Amino acid sequence: MVPRYTRPEMGAIWSEENKFANWLKVEILACEALQRRGEIPAADLKRIQKRAAFSVERINEIEAEVDHDVIAFLTNVAENVGPSARYIHKGLTSSDVIDTALAIQMVQAADLLIQGVKEVRKVAAAKARKYKYTPMIGRSHGIHAEPLTFGLKMALMYDEFGRALTRLEQAREIVRVGQLSGAVGTHAHLDPAVETYVCRKLKLKPATLSTQVLQRDRHAEFVTALALVAASVERWAQEFRHLQRTEVRETEEGFGSKQKGSSAMPHKRNPIIGERLCGMARLIRGYALTAMENVALWHERDISHSSAERVILPDATIALDYMLAKLVQLVKNLRVFPDRMQANLELTRGLIYSQQVLLALTEKGMSREAAYAAVQRNAMKVWEGDQDFRALLENDSEVARHLDEKALDQLFDPARHFRHIDRTFRQLKLARNAG
Repeated sequence: MVPRYTRPEMGAIWSEENKFANWLKVEILACEALQRRGEIPAADLKRIQKRAAFSVERINEIEAEVDHDVIAFLTNVAENVGPSARYIHKGLTSSDVIDTALAIQMVQAADLLIQGVKEVRKVAAAKARKYKYTPMIGRSHGIHAEPLTFGLKMALMYDEFGRALTRLEQAREIVRVGQLSGAVGTHAHLDPAVETYVCRKLKLKPATLSTQVLQRDRHAEFVTALALVAASVERWAQEFRHLQRTEVRETEEGFGSKQKGSSAMPHKRNPIIGERLCGMARLIRGYALTAMENVALWHERDISHSSAERVILPDATIALDYMLAKLVQLVKNLRVFPDRMQANLELTRGLIYSQQVLLALTEKGMSREAAYAAVQRNAMKVWEGDQDFRALLENDSEVARHLDEKALDQLFDPARHFRHIDRTFRQLKLARNAG
């Protein structure tokens, strides 16, 4: 369980109270459908609807004796209903109730996670708009490459979580399925119309075909989608961690006035949220593997998946909900240092414009090989010493034959890297209210 969890709604979805409440919904709706078919007297249905109730404490007490959770639940409900309880669970098997109710819980959890991703996109969009034209260095292999803007970086985050949103919506649809098909899925003792009625009332789709259980590739796809969203959280948490390194310090996590960074070193301001998110993403990837292992069951059903699901489904959804909330906090409170970004742009003394020079020389008639050699020999001098790249080019006779001072002014202008920013923002629909 996540410590200091601050969003109780997700935890409530996986509570025993909510689980049994959903079981009861399935059972009562099945009785309603049977009464419509004339298989339960109207008076008995009314009595079931009025009196059906449960106590988590009493269910646990009965289960300690019978070692079967559904039987314990049904026994407790029957204690409250009386003789009419003989119609409850008619034609059903345990998994009809468990799997259909579990689908309700997964849909409820998906709805909260979808909301969380939308919140991430909202704060990323705000940062993208604010820093749309704030220049910074782009890096490949961790090495300075060419300029971009911090707004573009945040726009990329916004775009990535758009795909996360789609994944969660698709995963929600995959698990939005119920079943009431009996011991091996043949509807031998319960007409398929009952399944259709119950699922429609619960806003679920009836399974086209099931065994005793809903097939676990659905659940595996759901948890894998969570793992992918968690991987995107990790990707950006790690990005902000790198940008906070002392040698870089282009951004920094918010740091409270009473916050402490180290028990030993009072000066420390550490990227603790980002580190926490990276660690938690590993947990959810592990849950995804377990969900895949649950797909292969014996014949029409075994229960090797059940014990694992009781852990991975609550934990994965609770953990990801927490991660999304913390990522929102991280991005919203992120400190951004444009001056430091500018200083880092200038750190390599002009090397970041090497490709512009290379292309200009080829446009002037040099072969690519010759142009590359000319640019590289000057660039390596900058790497190895403290010389200025542009000054070296001006004093290189081979380069100077093709590029004068005015041409170099244009080539060492970062503006060409930012020409298409407006187009990118339009494509992303990063309007004022994007989210």
